[in-house]
Amino acid sequence: MNPSIQLFKSESFLQNNLKLFVNRCSENFDLPFHAHDFVEYSYIAEGKGFHHIGEDIIPVHKGMLFVIPVGVPHVFRPATSSASEHPLILYNCLFNSELILTLSVIIQEQEIGDHLNDLANNQIPYVSITDAGQRMEELMVKLYRESSVPSIIGSSTMLYTLVSQLVVTTYRQLYHELHDEQGRPTDFEHILHYLDQHISERIRLNDLVRFSGWSEKHIGRMFLRYTGQTFGSYLQHLRIQKGCELLKSSQQKVSLIAEHVGYRDVDSFHAAFKRITGETPLVYRKKSRA
Repeated sequence: MNPSIQLFKSESFLQNNLKLFVNRCSENFDLPFHAHDFVEYSYIAEGKGFHHIGEDIIPVHKGMLFVIPVGVPHVFRPATSSASEHPLILYNCLFNSELILTLSVIIQEQEIGDHLNDLANNQIPYVSITDAGQRMEELMVKLYRESSVPSIIGSSTMLYTLVSQLVVTTYRQLYHELHDEQGRPTDFEHILHYLDQHISERIRLNDLVRFSGWSEKHIGRMFLRYTGQTFGSYLQHLRIQKGCELLKSSQQKVSLIAEHVGYRDVDSFHAAFKRITGETPLVYRKKSRA
């Protein structure tokens, strides 16, 4: 494993007989980029920020859920350095292969069991889905409350049941999205691809109207529905994400990177970068290569 990636071990978190740990926490800039030998379900309960996972940097907001397999490095960061004023709050549910074996008695479907084993054996990439009906948030809250009072009779059974529901609910939505039953429409994917390919240009909503044939109002609704952000917010976060990638992978000057991702002056890039990531471009580059 890369020496700059810290490994979190099961014995530091899963110290009970259930081999399960659930918490609610406020993310900051102190936790290092890390991987772990357990599976993690992370739900964004409040705020906005970024999820650095593998080679990706994903803007996050309330209602997003991530499933992080064993061995996949990641870390969450709040949107700004003023974490006390604009906190990024997560629920986390951690468990290892021992609990997966226990869940196999409850979860009867072979494909879901295979999915869990693939997560435990680092055979599939991370999962990212949006909790459209707040079902996952409800399960995470129940898990957290139940795990906070483990001495109550029947607590183990209740926790196993809730974890099974979380796994099955997540898998159902993932299955639907993979089969285009609840995923983003193809035409909207074309818009996102257009933004990705023209990130260095000045892009206005009118450009998307001409490209797609949709009205500004309809495009605005599509962005809110499928990204959780306005068009302007999504575009700015995309520009900063691309800037982060270039800062990590190239030796280019910050001014040139700013131009590559669509900023006409470096001061605007600096201000947006600091507001979204909590760091200056040069500090981010230094940390990413530490």
